[in-house]
Amino acid sequence: MARTCQVTGAVPRSGNRVSHSHRHTKRRFEVNVQTKRYWVPGLGRRVTLTVSPRGIRTIDRRGVDAVVADLLARGVRL
Repeated sequence: MARTCQVTGAVPRSGNRVSHSHRHTKRRFEVNVQTKRYWVPGLGRRVTLTVSPRGIRTIDRRGVDAVVADLLARGVRL
């Protein structure tokens, strides 16, 4: 499974690992995603989402019903 936030769409980025001698080798900056379970009153059931901390703050601010409605409109399977 790719480390992708379902709410914000954050994906891993690439960059360089820089040693003490300034040699550059490729590396990945992974997304800090967690699996969270939310009760969605509109659906009447729990929904498991893979979200980043910014996605968790978005859910706290907008509400889980609004975020899940947007995900369903985009065609994300919950």
